[in-house]
Amino acid sequence: MTQTNAAVRTITVIRGDGIGPEIMDAALYVLDAMNVGLQYEEADAGLAALEKHGELLPAATMDSIRRNRVALKSPLTTPVGEGFSSINVELRKRFDLYANVRPAKSFPNTKSRFPTGVDLITVRENTEGAYIGEGQMTSEDGMTATLTQKVTRKGSERIVRYAFDLARSTGRKKVTVVHKANILKSTSGLFLKVAREVAAQYPEIQCNEMIVDNTCMQLVMRPEQFDIIVTTNLFGDIISDLCAGLVGGLGLAPGANIGADAAIFEAVHGSAPDIAGKGVANPCALLLAVGQMLDHLGKPDDASRLRAAIIATLEAKDSLTPDLGGEGNTMSFAKAIASRI
Repeated sequence: MTQTNAAVRTITVIRGDGIGPEIMDAALYVLDAMNVGLQYEEADAGLAALEKHGELLPAATMDSIRRNRVALKSPLTTPVGEGFSSINVELRKRFDLYANVRPAKSFPNTKSRFPTGVDLITVRENTEGAYIGEGQMTSEDGMTATLTQKVTRKGSERIVRYAFDLARSTGRKKVTVVHKANILKSTSGLFLKVAREVAAQYPEIQCNEMIVDNTCMQLVMRPEQFDIIVTTNLFGDIISDLCAGLVGGLGLAPGANIGADAAIFEAVHGSAPDIAGKGVANPCALLLAVGQMLDHLGKPDDASRLRAAIIATLEAKDSLTPDLGGEGNTMSFAKAIASRI
């Protein structure tokens, strides 16, 4: 386990709430075993930050992410009625993390609808559409609620370009543009128009268009036809979770939130307070997010080493957590993976 890069890089580590600290301990154990020249600066967010600092997103945490430009984050809990509707959404807004990147891949020995054949990435626009929360209003009589959905040329162009650049850099051959322009002619229509313009600049990459409802059906029936999916915020949120369901659930679903000046890598599942402290949480989603982070940091060989070790451990059924049918615990699973690095 020789160090692959002599330069030391500092990343921000957010341990999170619920099972967050347990899976972060496991992820850092494996990352330390890889010896890739990373050091950690811990920062608080969520309930842990509220208890220690009286706020969900302390200024020190924001400064840490801004300074280090890369963060690894466990799940956070946003208390009802406390500040933000979602800490995750707030982080994306503050750092303009416009690209949400969610791979879905078949893994061995998982409770999956498709144990083989799924290997796709959903690229979701992260800063526009329904999730910005603009224009939310309920009438005085409580009978009508409204919400403004905004899609811009800038936002559409940069997310579609990100998807095509990702295809080009990873050797993927096809990008599917998912929309509802047949009905949402203004917002989804603008997204589709811009996507066609961008696609024309990447002639070597196949591009097809698909209406969102048909996309969901096709994903369930023939997911192998997809390579990279690019779409707007709300559609991407739904599709990425659907894709996680195809390959065994959110316990195998990592996520990256990428912007020009910062990137946050995370397990996309929740904080699961019902199993917190029991040592049975599956660390795979966060470890797969570590793989995305290593790719982002220009360490693709290390990312491949990590993914290969995870796959080998799943194949061996070595110390798997109960959700994967094993009798291991969070840290024993991590140690089994680390032993195969």
